[in-house]
Amino acid sequence: MLAKLALPALVVGVGCSLLLIGVSEAADALQSVLWETLPDALGVGRYSVFWMLVVLTATGIAVGLVVWRVHGHAGPDPATTGLVDPPLAPGVVPGLLLASMLSLAGGVSLGPENPITAANIALAYWAGMRLLPGGSAKLWASLAAAGTIGALFGTPVAAALVLSESLAASAGRPSAPAEEGDADAATRGWAVWDRLFAPLVAASAGGLTTTLITQPVFQIDLPPFSGPHWGDVAAALVVAPVGAVLGLLGVYAFPYAHRVFHTLRHPVLMLTAGGIVLGLLGALGGHLTLFKGLDQIGQLTESHHSTGALVGMALVKVAALTTASAAGFRGGRIFPAVFAGVSLGLGISQLVPEVQPALGVSCAVLGVLLATTREAWLSLFTAAVLVPTVDLLPLLCLASLPAWLLVTGRQQMRLKPDGTAYGARPAEVGPGPEGKHPV
Repeated sequence: MLAKLALPALVVGVGCSLLLIGVSEAADALQSVLWETLPDALGVGRYSVFWMLVVLTATGIAVGLVVWRVHGHAGPDPATTGLVDPPLAPGVVPGLLLASMLSLAGGVSLGPENPITAANIALAYWAGMRLLPGGSAKLWASLAAAGTIGALFGTPVAAALVLSESLAASAGRPSAPAEEGDADAATRGWAVWDRLFAPLVAASAGGLTTTLITQPVFQIDLPPFSGPHWGDVAAALVVAPVGAVLGLLGVYAFPYAHRVFHTLRHPVLMLTAGGIVLGLLGALGGHLTLFKGLDQIGQLTESHHSTGALVGMALVKVAALTTASAAGFRGGRIFPAVFAGVSLGLGISQLVPEVQPALGVSCAVLGVLLATTREAWLSLFTAAVLVPTVDLLPLLCLASLPAWLLVTGRQQMRLKPDGTAYGARPAEVGPGPEGKHPV
């Protein structure tokens, strides 16, 4: 049974990576036109306040038109979706990818992970159920999710951690009796590694494909970590919760921002307003706070910024992430949250020189990600690979404990259909006009 899944898993993993690379390359090409070719031709500054407002407002209009007029409306309201959700109809995929590409190119503070994962799950499910009808929605969704996560990070480890966390969560829920035709019934007694076998094949194929084609580097250049020391233990226990508090600022503002934008009731108006706010935030925080944040992290560490500027950029990035998600832009939150954590960690290290930059950055990233994603293993993995030093691992594991205690049980950066956040009491943030939230 496992051997039969290897080939489909390989195909899905490679396909997930190719779709990610294709959308990213198209977005990069459009970004070059919007932020280099056009302003140079017009004689305006590439990242002047005027140009940031023009491009981000235009991006809001363009994405709003896609959400309004393109078939499928670019998928459901992104405020109500997670990283891995049930398959969408395949007809939704073109609009979703177009909206994501426009957002990435236009400087919106969101990453590609959520739309690409949703698109890959939809396509894998649609093709898999036709070519191999004996499979299940859960199988194809897990293969596509693993392949996409592996492609995003260039390694299958992140996918394994995310899926193992999902398996652990599902193991705690009582399962319904098997019914006739239940494709998942045969796998319910499998060991965890058996269940992870095919997704890991997909994740390995996705990660290897991305690495061979684009050679991604998901780490930053910081002074080497000289430790651990007793002072590093205290620093880790403080910095990670500080990062979590920064993330929670966005989490608690999220349902209110969502309600404000959705009072406009029309996607073009909502996204145009969101683009204007993002342009103003870009003017406040500088051009490094634009875009998904992955490339900007390297620029952040290569130049010197004051402590106030670094903390300010972290706050602006969280505000931009919250605004973009609440206004309806299609994109993920992992990479912008990483930028906010890096900026905060560098600021803390400058403010308190005893906190080594590698420790400050990794712990701050860990805290921000825990608050904004609630994916504990993914947060720990991201913080660890960003500053690849083995000596940091024990400190990161220790730092995750107080940070997790701070965020667990609190509301999440994801909304229910009534407009309240998961983990929030229904009375805390009411629904919009007439009790509805328009798409």
